[in-house]
Parts: sequence; structure tokens; C-alpha cells
Amino acid sequence: MFKEVTTMAGDIRTYGGWRRRRGIGLLGLDTTATFIALGAMLGAVVLGTVRPGLLLYAGPPLLVAGVLGLIRVQGVPLAVVALARLRWWWGSWRGHTRYRAGVVVDHPRAFQLPGVLAPLTLLSAEDGYGGRYGIVWDRRTGLLTATLRVVPSSLWLADRADADTWVACWGNWLASLGHQRAVRHVTVTVDTAPEPGSTLADAVTATLDPRAPASARRILQQVVDAAPAAAADVDTRVSVTFDPKASPSAPKDLLDAVAELGRLLEGLASRLSLCGVTVVGRATAAEIAGTIRTAFDPAARGEVNRLLSRPGSEEALTWADAGPVHAVEHADRYVHDSGISVSWAWHEAPRQTVHSDVLAHLVTPGPYPKRVTLQYRVLPAAQATKTLELEVNAAAFRSAFRRKTGRDETARDAYDAARARQAATEEAMGAGVCLVSMYATVTVTDEKELQRAVAHTEAAAESSKIRLRRLWGSQAVGFATTLPCGICPPELAHRWHA
Repeated sequence: MFKEVTTMAGDIRTYGGWRRRRGIGLLGLDTTATFIALGAMLGAVVLGTVRPGLLLYAGPPLLVAGVLGLIRVQGVPLAVVALARLRWWWGSWRGHTRYRAGVVVDHPRAFQLPGVLAPLTLLSAEDGYGGRYGIVWDRRTGLLTATLRVVPSSLWLADRADADTWVACWGNWLASLGHQRAVRHVTVTVDTAPEPGSTLADAVTATLDPRAPASARRILQQVVDAAPAAAADVDTRVSVTFDPKASPSAPKDLLDAVAELGRLLEGLASRLSLCGVTVVGRATAAEIAGTIRTAFDPAARGEVNRLLSRPGSEEALTWADAGPVHAVEHADRYVHDSGISVSWAWHEAPRQTVHSDVLAHLVTPGPYPKRVTLQYRVLPAAQATKTLELEVNAAAFRSAFRRKTGRDETARDAYDAARARQAATEEAMGAGVCLVSMYATVTVTDEKELQRAVAHTEAAAESSKIRLRRLWGSQAVGFATTLPCGICPPELAHRWHA
């Protein structure tokens, strides 16, 4: 899905220009399916001309294939839905949806994480300033993912002109990634959860004078007891996934690749500070492991926060502490340790123009732990031009096909063609092009609260003009995507299909 920013006339600036990527497809099919359908129709015509009797045998399979390809369920072809159900049944039957770690195990794969997280491991590298930071290394693909911890400025207290400047700088920051061939994708995650109470309790306990009056101690204890209902943990992070194979410097080994990633992060962090966020630093290996641990075991959030707040916490948590003891993936939810999670993906972007605070309702802390992730796959500058030209040509082809068949142009078709031409024009003027996807995960510790948490998240998405779709049969992948591990579902799908 493309994302461009457009300025509308008026006192308040609005943004829009998103459009779904479309090829030269007919009847809602993509390019490949369209050519397959045309080839099947041509074959049927030739067969009917040469051997008309064979159509009695070839006709029913072609009819079934047409029904499976043309009938859609929530915008997805029936054939794709059936194939996904078949794969889910096959994986469940073979036990691929269940994971259980041994508490006392001694073999090389003892601390392997479940599902798509299995090939990953955690590295610790020097940042060049006397500190260390964590890197998630995908041993299968060689990708490296480092995470920047940031604190965004509040839009509620900022001037409107400042917010517009931040959005413009963010667009320029993303556009600059088109010239960084080694950056595979960037993931921005807002992680919120109710305050477990341990942080404030530890701070009060450490500073409370035992000689203080009993009434004062009682008041402070009441404040500590009530704090979790009124406070929240908010963690915002920007994860950058680096591909050493695409780097111009061509790193020879893992050590060179890590050094190149460190230099790249320094430049990205310095420019990121212009986008309305304060870069706190690079996440350490212990902080990454703690984030994954609290995602799988939300009941341990207070304990993890206490460990990470102690001096010298760089070695407090390791990769062995990050994974769950058990995890079971169901079609509609993901059960893991002390939590039950439900994940969604972005089904449709806002059709209308929106304000800069459109996502405020979705990312605002709520009564349940929640992670909202925006993933950007920036196209290289050279590829962006070619891609947008293909989109404009595809829109022109669909328009010509409608004229030839005598069909009227719909308002949505006219709007889509105009957006394609606008995107090509803006790219020619220096704008960047990126594929955008969104994922959201909410977690509860009590199954009775699951439906309420689902309704709360979907209502927040509707308030943000976002249409989410539950990841049926892919809950574990959606859960992993919102973690600072560099998981990208479109790349996984391409890898599996290949």
C-alpha cells in the first residue's frame, strides 16, 4: 500500500493519498490471476473449436476454478481462503501450532523461541560510546534488527505548526531510506500497558522514612495501591532491519555487518530527532529480551521492570529468558504463558483525509496491554519510479478495457486513477514511496476479558478511521510482528510461496 502526504486548503492541515497497490487485473483479480484466467478462456475456446465434445469434461473444472477465483470473502478470493484453511488444518494436525519448552533441557535448541521466531538469536554489540546495545540476528536470512528507544512529543500540548513540521520531517526521513539500500524495513511500535505498580512501589519504599508519621505512610500506601488504575507503561520504539547482503560496503562477516549497522543507526537517529521524538538510546540486549518476555508473560511485567531498573542490568535478562514455557496458536487467538492475545492487520486505510493525530485513539493506553505497529518497506529510489509508472499504466489499461466493454467508470475507479497519477507526479518531484502495513495485538490475562478487550481495540481502530481485520490462522505471526525482532509478514509469505 502506498502512502503519500497531501496538503489541503484551510486552517487545519489534513493528510491522505493512501492507495492499495493494484496491477493490470480484471474483475478484482491481480495480474497473475488475470493472465491465468485469460489463458484458460483462450484454451477453452480453442478446445471448443477443435474438439467440442471435450468441453463436457473440461467445463466443470473451469467453472469451479472460476467460482473459487471470482467469489470473494471480505475482499479475499474464495480459493485463497480455502487454501489458508487447508494449511491451517494440516499444520494443526502435525502439531505445528503447539510449543512447549523444557525447563531442564541441555541441547543446542533448548532456548529456541516458537514459530517464526525460531531462527532468531540475540547479540550484544558496542555502540562506540562505551555502552552496548542489542541486535536480533536472523540466522536463516542474515538480517540484523536493532531498536531505538524514543519518546514522542505529545500532540495535545504542541502547536499545530510544530505537528505539521514533525509530519513533514517524518516523510523526509522515510524518503531518505530509499537511498539506503541496506535498510530492509522500519517498524514503529507503541507498546502500552497498565502500570503493574512495582515501579512506584519500589520508589516509595526506597525513599520512605520509617520515622514518618503513620498517617503519612498510610496515605502514601493508598496512592501506591491506586496508581495502577490511573497510570500506564508506554514504550515507543523504532526497529531498523538491516540486510548486510544489500550494503554497498559488502561486509565480509558478521562482525563487519554489525559495525556497518552501528554506523547506519547513528545517522538515522540523528535525523529522527527532527520528527518530534527524543531518541533515548539504543535498546540493550536485556531490554529486548525483557520486552519479549513481558509480551509472552504479561504477569511478569513488574518483575522484569524491577530487574531492568537496577544498576548494571545489561546482563539481567538473556535470550533464554525471553521465550515462553508454552504457547498454543488457535485460529482466532494465541495462548501463551499467562496471557491470551488477539492480533489484527490493517485491512483498509482511511478513505478520507485525516489529521495528524488520527491514530491517537488507537495508541492511547487502555485497560489491557496493547501493541500497535506500523511497518514501512521503503522502495529504492530507482524502483519507485518504475513501480509508479506501472501503476499509472495499469490504471490506464483498466480504463481502456472499460471503454471497450461499454462499462461506465465508477467514482472509486476515477479516484484511484487520479491517486496513481498524483503519486507519480509527487515521486518525480522528490517524494519517496513506501509500502505501509499496520498490526495490532491486545493481551489479557483472564479469558473472560478477551471479548471485551477485542471490542475495545476494534472500537479504537474505528475511531481512528482504520479498518482492522483479525489474522485468522496467523495469530502467532501477527503477535511476533509487534515485537522488536524484525518480523515482516509479506516477506515471510513471499519466502513460503517461493
